[in-house]
Amino acid sequence: MSVETNEAASEPAAANSNQKPFFAVKDVHAYYGESYIVQGVSLELNKGEILALLGRNGAGKTSTLRAIARLADPELQKGEIWLDGQALHKMPSYSAALAGIQLVPEDRRIIPGLTVEENMILARVAPGHGWDIDRIFKRFPRLAERRTQEGVTLSGGEQQMLAIARALTRECKLLLLDEPYEGLAPVIVQEIEKILMEIREAGITTVIVEQNAVAALKLSDRAVILDTGQVAFTGSAQEVLENEALRHEYLAI
Repeated sequence: MSVETNEAASEPAAANSNQKPFFAVKDVHAYYGESYIVQGVSLELNKGEILALLGRNGAGKTSTLRAIARLADPELQKGEIWLDGQALHKMPSYSAALAGIQLVPEDRRIIPGLTVEENMILARVAPGHGWDIDRIFKRFPRLAERRTQEGVTLSGGEQQMLAIARALTRECKLLLLDEPYEGLAPVIVQEIEKILMEIREAGITTVIVEQNAVAALKLSDRAVILDTGQVAFTGSAQEVLENEALRHEYLAI
């Protein structure tokens, strides 16, 4: 079964002007050992846009996020990654983080033995970069109420909020979220969605990998669907929501 898309409608907004996109992934190829996982992925986003990166299990979504974040696995062997005019593909992961790319992994990586506030303080690299603690607590009142509580004792939703808040304490131009809604109650998902909308309003560009495709699409401006490590579709999120055949073939919904 093939699904046709409107190529003109699928072009990123930046491609229709002389302005370079704020964030661009160009023909990225990455491997786990000899396994060819990310096979020529390309995508573009303007500043403040949200992208839903979708696909079935094993499609290469998390591997693509990790390649963008310049982590050692998978190994980036070809391609370019640009953020705000900086060539991330030439940087190690710590330099990419300093340049403004922040990954919130599926397991959240809350540090045991540290309070909510200490988790955020430890994440800060230098004063003047990222949101300060007072701003964080104003936007995340649940965390403010638990600032002296050990981070790992929070509920799943609160830990997700802490992981996002911790990313914002650093220079954050591009936020990468891996399964942010995993295991969360719908009311908590709605709360995190409100936070992500405020992050968008602050001009932070976001890429969301999420099995709850409909929730991610409703929040997003653009969508990329991966199939066995390759881009099967790129276009607006609304196009995917309105295309039943596309959702059935690549997302099983």
